[in-house]
Amino acid sequence: MKHIIKKFSLFGITSIIILGCASFITKPDIFDKKKKPNVIFVFTDDQRFNSLGITGDPVTETPNIDQLAQEGVFFNQAFITSPICGPSRANIFTSQWERKNQIGFTNVSHNFISEAIFNNSWQMQMKNAGYATAFIGKHHTKITDRNDSPLKEGIDFTYYGNGHLGFYPAKKHKEFSNLKNKTQVEGLFEATEAFLKQGNDTDYFFENADSSLKGRLKKRDPNKPFSLWINFNLPHASSIGGMGSKPTDPSFYSTLYNDKKRELELPDGYPAPISLPENVYATSDLMKYYVTSNKEKLLNDKLKMNRAVHAIDQFMGNLRKLLKDLNEDENTIIVFCSDNGLFLGEHGLGGKTILYDESVHVPLIVYAPFFKNTEKGKRLNHLVVGQDIPATILDLCGIDIPETYQGKSMLPLIAENASEWREEVFLENLFTDQGYPRQEGIRTKEFKYIRSFSKENDRNKYLPEQTINTNEVPIYEELFDIVNDPKEQNNLALNPLYKEQLDYFRKQCSKKAKELLVANN
Repeated sequence: MKHIIKKFSLFGITSIIILGCASFITKPDIFDKKKKPNVIFVFTDDQRFNSLGITGDPVTETPNIDQLAQEGVFFNQAFITSPICGPSRANIFTSQWERKNQIGFTNVSHNFISEAIFNNSWQMQMKNAGYATAFIGKHHTKITDRNDSPLKEGIDFTYYGNGHLGFYPAKKHKEFSNLKNKTQVEGLFEATEAFLKQGNDTDYFFENADSSLKGRLKKRDPNKPFSLWINFNLPHASSIGGMGSKPTDPSFYSTLYNDKKRELELPDGYPAPISLPENVYATSDLMKYYVTSNKEKLLNDKLKMNRAVHAIDQFMGNLRKLLKDLNEDENTIIVFCSDNGLFLGEHGLGGKTILYDESVHVPLIVYAPFFKNTEKGKRLNHLVVGQDIPATILDLCGIDIPETYQGKSMLPLIAENASEWREEVFLENLFTDQGYPRQEGIRTKEFKYIRSFSKENDRNKYLPEQTINTNEVPIYEELFDIVNDPKEQNNLALNPLYKEQLDYFRKQCSKKAKELLVANN
């Protein structure tokens, strides 16, 4: 993809924080500054769009994230195009749709991110531009081999566990055994401090590190700008078990919102039957920790997830205080987003992956201390995707965007000088384990189209080119009027009044899948 570069004056000073295709990509006017901006990308797990105070959660208090949004830019329509852990993260590493990168879950696809593609990842591009780099927390994809060799060798500070971390990460992963804080959020903040701080305060962290981390925890060079990617495994249901069960846990993990448990929102009409035919997806397919039919269990899970979001909010407040203490608060970029959303009884579902909005719609905030007052506090309605984050980070730092990227820089949207932007988002699920159907979809501001394919012969097979090469016919289609039916309850696919729209989206879905597959070849 060729990018046309235009300069515009967006910033007054040199700091950025970003928190959760053919268009004009612009670069900020920062090249004459003495210091390059730092970057911090905070990536949460299974965090719903409406889980924040700023997005209307009636119970959870998130003053620090809300403040970041009020001082930065909040994207009202941000989507994850492959809404499940591993594929979503692979899409961030590659800045490509899954249809193109064909990584998915390695246990199904048997594909790894190649070394060449990894070298194009935003973190490696930052390193090549002179940045000290770190990768902390959850890792859920494979890079070149099962040891993730390029990640460990290429990134200066790699402190992560493969797969789910659990509420107490050291119980699952020996890599976290050197942490004084045993709970996940607080432990990952401790690791963040170890990377960012200078001096002797964190020597214990390096001295007590597990032998498997030898050579992987390089102390940050204070003469370099830094780029840090923090990956939580919360509020994911796999990591809320045991929350608040130890006397050393912060007290809010066992007490917060107990008095508001009955104020937790349940979906309209709860409990509802699964909205899909049984041959598409059935109750028996649900992972046990995603079952939502038991009201008391659902309320308890929601309570723990709200506490996890509160903990992440505290993390963000502590992070900004740490940056200020380090005199880096006016020179740092932070990105906040979630890897996907989550069903909590909507459509009779738990988990994610199915392409309804509860699964694909996520919070995304871009904050820069040097945004002009006219940029601060914006809430933009453009359709953006997770793949846009790497392109935006590089653009903010004045680094060329690799031509392999399918994501776009969001800077023109923030500066209001984008000559064109996408009007549609292609969505997909290629994960064929755990009962999930292969699905494709198109999301616009007005409509959502989803088509599901037969599971009869595709279990645990990876078939990214199936619908393109065979003209496979879906077994079930859905069409929703998002404007008048935002909760996607009224399927219009069989309504003759919407035949024109249905025909359009059928063709557009096939067209988009093929375009994404062959793009940049």
